[in-house]
Parts: sequence; C-alpha cells; structure tokens
Amino acid sequence: MKIEKDTAVTLLIKIADATGKLIDEGKDPAVYLHGGYDNIFPKVEAALDGREPGYQVTLPLLPEDGFGQRDDSLLRTIPKAEFPPGVKVGGQLQGVNDAGAEQIYHVLKIKGDTVYLDGNHPLAGRELRVSLKVTDVRAASAEEIAHKHVHGEHGHHH
Repeated sequence: MKIEKDTAVTLLIKIADATGKLIDEGKDPAVYLHGGYDNIFPKVEAALDGREPGYQVTLPLLPEDGFGQRDDSLLRTIPKAEFPPGVKVGGQLQGVNDAGAEQIYHVLKIKGDTVYLDGNHPLAGRELRVSLKVTDVRAASAEEIAHKHVHGEHGHHH
C-alpha cells in the first residue's frame, strides 16, 4: 500500500546532527497518521507521500523544518525552594509559559539556590539529518482519522 492521506505509517527513524553524529538510534518504531494532521514534520511527510514499505531516505532538516529555532524567552530560573523533590538535572518539569500555556521545561542546572530551566526542545536550533525507513503502511481507522492520530501499538493510547 502507498502512503497517502489517511494512512497509518510505521517508520524507523534515526536522528543525527549535521555532522552525522548519532543523536537517536531509533530502535523503536514510530507510527503517525499521514495527511496533514501535524503528527510529523511537514518536510518528512512530503518526502514520504506516495512511497511504500521498504522505502528509505535521509533528509537534512534545518531548524525551521524540525524543532524550530531556540527561543530565549523560554529560559527560566526558579528558586530552589520551589523546585519539586526528586527532579534532577536533565529531568523535566511541567509549568506555564508567558502566554499562560502549559510548557515542559528541561532542568539545565542547579546552582546555589537557583534552578535553571529551558522550555525549548533539546534539538531546537540544530540542523539535523533524519534517516527514515518505512516498515508498514495501512489504512487508518475511522476513529484514528476522527482523533487525528494513530491508536494501538506504537501509536496513541486512550
């Protein structure tokens, strides 16, 4: 079956930086709903349109095609006294950004009484090389189309 609108696509995805240094080996399959549902980067979706299982490609992704440019307004500091116990450097916290929206923050460092947080995706601002291998394509169910994402194994679970 070819990849087209309203198909569930299973991929193996490896992510490297612009020099080829591996960032994510992609051992676990990823599944997304094809057809403009914002489940995968548009440049990746466009490259896979019309392809079949077995297709492989490596795409360069500029920051704007991937995780976006870094946004310094997403950097935060909080007093260590407000920091939840059990979270360490490299961990994540859920908070609220300047617009009042929920935001995931990564703990960068703890220095004295201050905790430094970053709301940017860890790969924001980086040029990447994404290697893709299509392992399966199937028609999406009516429920998956209505929910705008794939359900079941490697997909979203309700």
